[in-house]
Amino acid sequence: KNYEEKEVLKGINYTFESGKIYGLLGRNGAGKTTFFNCINRDIDIDAGAFYFRDGEGEKISLEPEDIGYLVSTPTVPEFMTGREFLKFFLEVHEEIKPDKSIDEYFDYMMIPEEDRDSLLKDYSHGTKNKMQMLLNIIASPKLMLLDEPLTTLDVVIAEEMKKVIRSQKKGRITIFSTHLLDVAVDLCDVIVLLNHGRLELIDKNDLGDDDFKRKIIEALKDQNDD
Repeated sequence: KNYEEKEVLKGINYTFESGKIYGLLGRNGAGKTTFFNCINRDIDIDAGAFYFRDGEGEKISLEPEDIGYLVSTPTVPEFMTGREFLKFFLEVHEEIKPDKSIDEYFDYMMIPEEDRDSLLKDYSHGTKNKMQMLLNIIASPKLMLLDEPLTTLDVVIAEEMKKVIRSQKKGRITIFSTHLLDVAVDLCDVIVLLNHGRLELIDKNDLGDDDFKRKIIEALKDQNDD
């Protein structure tokens, strides 16, 4: 992916496996959101393709309904209550067959009872983020893109969100972008570094080695200087 003369993503070739949480690690401005926007078709790519492979190795195209996308700054209809918004979402998406009641979904996301019938405009940033995550969970996509969803959350809500993300990894590919190494180590099964426009696998077994951590940090610093 290029922006005029600047090559942001440089021939990335990577296979993500279902049932794992991948930490996409990179400094702010490294191209993590660009990578997600390319997958989600929010922007055009200059070359290449994204696809699934089935059990026999056959290529299957990604369709919009296959992708869930959680951004760090959620946008919600602030004139609705949480309950109205969730009910509206289910009515619009008739193809979705919910396996829980609305209150059971709220319970699952640990959304306080006093917030459920309050206007979304009065929700905290963290609770709006939970609502956004809940819609993606109900839609049950094969691929979940999480773009720095924990960066601005308080410690309690961040831990609650981690618990939900871990519980949802079975049967789907989850890619979690972050610029925080400790978050990636704590949450993710696999860590890949977006460095100079390419993806590099990081062996988590090496992360106990201070010298190895320093090398990653130096790589990120160099990347930020470009």
